Amino acid sequence: MPVAELDGIEIAYEIVGEGQPWVITPGGRFTKEVGGLPEMARALADQGNKVLTWDRPNCGASSVVFGGRSESEVQADALGDLLRHLDFGPTVIVGGSGGARVSLLAAARNPGVTAGLAMWWISGGVPGLLSLANYYCMPSATAAWHGGMEAVVELDQWQEVLEANPNNRARFLGFDRQEFIDVMDRWMLAYCPCDDTLVPGLDDADVAGLQAPILVFRSGTTDLSHTRATSERLAANLPGAELVEPPWGDDEWNERSAQAATTGSLFVRWPLLVPQLIDWSNAKI
Repeated sequence: MPVAELDGIEIAYEIVGEGQPWVITPGGRFTKEVGGLPEMARALADQGNKVLTWDRPNCGASSVVFGGRSESEVQADALGDLLRHLDFGPTVIVGGSGGARVSLLAAARNPGVTAGLAMWWISGGVPGLLSLANYYCMPSATAAWHGGMEAVVELDQWQEVLEANPNNRARFLGFDRQEFIDVMDRWMLAYCPCDDTLVPGLDDADVAGLQAPILVFRSGTTDLSHTRATSERLAANLPGAELVEPPWGDDEWNERSAQAATTGSLFVRWPLLVPQLIDWSNAKI
């Protein structure tokens, strides 16, 4: 498995196909191997594209990284650095759920490597955003408060990155406890639905700098985690963004969540997006 070394950060990645560069980013802290992602990459590659999948910092075989204003910002900056490291040139940046947020931030901060941006399942709404802060940060913050970094590395949510990259244990244990707690505080605050920010961490200057074609898939009315209002508001406020219906029903997120225990992945139907993505890219990019 290829691994890029970027200023001391290890980023695991895979490339399939040849042609126009694309990169896909999943949500959660799921890896590039999560069900649906390799299949989507292959489907895009079969249409004459070069497709990058990658393990974000704090995911899979990549390094754990704790810093910055938010975890999404750390991952977005890593994606920009990775695209330049691989000399991809202008790339179609796409992602869903947490990957939508990372893709948007990466495109906004790295216009020179962005050919287009497509997003679906954009996290939003008060319950959705507060649940992210609780899920991603609270267990680690609580463990660090009560048991230091030795307790953090025992958490179930970090076992995958510890097993996939043995160097991560030393990274965890070498981190100052109070500095780690401060990072968790900042990362939780980044999810606070306290203002009119379109997406946590997205500044007005970032929005103004988005010049590439943008495609936003509308969220379902029953999706508490990625509200329809969030997708519609984002599309209305990003320059030149196009809002389209997804290739699945209104209850897609809930259905995939209910079946994840059986299928092993929330993203198994992402390949259904490929025809619309190809048509959009052929017309706009």
